[in-house]
Amino acid sequence: MTHPAPHVLILGGRRGGDDAVASVAGVSHKALAPVMGVPMLARVVATLRQALPGIAIGIAIDRTDDISPLLDRLAEDGKIVVVEPGPSPCATVAKALAMPELAQPLLIATADHPLLTPEMVRHFLDHVPVGIDAAVGLATRETISASYASRRTYWEFRDRAVSGCNLFYLGPNAASVVAFWQRLENDRKKPWKMVRHLGLASLLLFVARRLKLQGALDRLGRQAGARAAAIDMPFAEAAIDVDRPADLVLAEQILAARAR
Repeated sequence: MTHPAPHVLILGGRRGGDDAVASVAGVSHKALAPVMGVPMLARVVATLRQALPGIAIGIAIDRTDDISPLLDRLAEDGKIVVVEPGPSPCATVAKALAMPELAQPLLIATADHPLLTPEMVRHFLDHVPVGIDAAVGLATRETISASYASRRTYWEFRDRAVSGCNLFYLGPNAASVVAFWQRLENDRKKPWKMVRHLGLASLLLFVARRLKLQGALDRLGRQAGARAAAIDMPFAEAAIDVDRPADLVLAEQILAARAR
């Protein structure tokens, strides 16, 4: 890692309404859903501590009666900064960036990523270019489908189809990146709607699959007034978070295989 070690923020807040994973697991927060007997949030915290020893970890989650005991246990092994979730993930990140304990550079992960490993975290950070303002981890369709038939949301670019890995890096110019992100986040599951924020020409290129990934990042960077990069993640599991009950079953199968 050639840039300063980042602070860390884990997004674990509820988005309103009933969450299918939480309902199946019988818990209030999806982050509390156990995978192989361990809450997903605890797995992610342990992974990040192993990858970045000694770091303070911000956790964006509502401190309810059922989440507090886990937060207290996690705080016994290292510093935990609880961030009150905002009305959206982007608002939560903006709130975290305003806290001295979590200023940029900031590594952002999610609590529903029990398959995250220290190797994935280190690979991501080691490949963030020096001086970059924002980076996102992406895995190609080929990387994922070579190992799993798990249903993913793909961005179809001219040179590759990619899926997000729930790893983000915010560098020196984080404020402008977050402001632009707020315009995009409501369309995060509909790539063609997100691309329209780049302008009509970009939308037409994307629909025709003539827009390359780096070209999209360059256009995003110009709109946000920042430099953006995509980090290729050569791990199929990096793109498998737990959005649905079926993902919970798959995650347990993968972790059981790792244990064997």
